[in-house]
Amino acid sequence: MRIFLAGASGAIGRRLVPLLIAAGHDVTGMTRSAEAARGLEAAGVHPAIVDVYDAAALQRASIAARPEVVIHQLTDLPQIYDAKEVPAAYPRNARIRIEGTRNLIAAAKAAGARRFIVQSIAFAYAPGHEPHVEEDLLNLADGPRLKTVRGAAEMERQVLTSGMEGIVLRYGFFYGPGTWHDEPGPKPSLHIDAAAQAAALALARGAPGIYNIADDDGAVSIEKARRVLGFDPAFRD
Repeated sequence: MRIFLAGASGAIGRRLVPLLIAAGHDVTGMTRSAEAARGLEAAGVHPAIVDVYDAAALQRASIAARPEVVIHQLTDLPQIYDAKEVPAAYPRNARIRIEGTRNLIAAAKAAGARRFIVQSIAFAYAPGHEPHVEEDLLNLADGPRLKTVRGAAEMERQVLTSGMEGIVLRYGFFYGPGTWHDEPGPKPSLHIDAAAQAAALALARGAPGIYNIADDDGAVSIEKARRVLGFDPAFRD
């Protein structure tokens, strides 16, 4: 399968690329860094050095890759956790989810992609009975993560109304290699390897829609992801 992976050198991308290559997929990995592009090429990926905000260049790269599926794993957060820096990154991250997603969808449609998989968040639900199911309302009214939640909600809306097979993976708080935490932290938690596995499973499984992807820690229900995608929160690569 031909895949265009946006965020190929990010925390999930680094764990996802080996899964895709081992499965025999033809992967084009998007990155802004020439150094990261060299690493992707060494891993068997066709690198595409392009900025998601350069809509024209992004469209050219996508058309050249001719993907059947586009995977959107882009974020704009600091690599190392710093309590002072993280809040300042929220507006940048919201922009990538809104404007960046808009550009990626346009590029995917121009290239004829049939499925679009996007990284969202499982810690955005409004307060209420747990575990939260995918149909529960998001907290779009208040809270310290309001900008983040609103950005994620708009991103999800764009994907689900794109006309492609839109798959939204609502991830828990990451832990594991390349993340901010080595062990589970706030609920819902999610190991980075299980996050990558979910994206790989969603290439060919699941009807368009939203799936909670997290540890089975009681915060969100992962029954749908287990049943439809074959998701296993204990997966480690």
